[in-house]
Amino acid sequence: MLGRKKSSLAEERKVWVKKALTHLYIGNGKGKTSAAVGAAVRAKGAGGKVCFIQFLKGGFPSSELKILKRIGVKVLRFDQKSPAICKGLSRPQLKKKITASLKRVKGIISGGDYDIVVLDELLYALGEGLMPENEIIDLIDSKYHTTELILTGNFTTNRISKKADYISSVNKKKHPFDKKVKARLGIEY
Repeated sequence: MLGRKKSSLAEERKVWVKKALTHLYIGNGKGKTSAAVGAAVRAKGAGGKVCFIQFLKGGFPSSELKILKRIGVKVLRFDQKSPAICKGLSRPQLKKKITASLKRVKGIISGGDYDIVVLDELLYALGEGLMPENEIIDLIDSKYHTTELILTGNFTTNRISKKADYISSVNKKKHPFDKKVKARLGIEY
């Protein structure tokens, strides 16, 4: 490596965990979860401890979770289905489930046991009115100082955006779903 000293993985890890920041991957395009999975894999490759938490994707297969588990990422998937896919869900009941899961999530974020915590689709829950903005701000504020936090979903607010260090927008220009092409194993899930 030209112009760079060789360093051990352990030394590099000490550097990045001291700079724990907050990321938002938002928008209506495909790739937010994929970006979060990529960040989780990269962190794991650098020797980090990673926790990947999924909301609103219960009841559906997930190839990305299989590989994350295989490489030693702690995976939590709450049994909550998406109102976009499962019409007729009881919104009050879904809201209760999400609220109940947040206590556990807050403990994980604030505990300092993980270098990166991903909250996949939590911002979608916000956009659907299934959780208040203040609860997400409280989660961000409670994060341990060495825990990098990644939130994904299609929506954010100005207050949440101000808390973020990174905001990446993934916008749909064209998608096979528009032509009624169903989700495909290995591509969409």
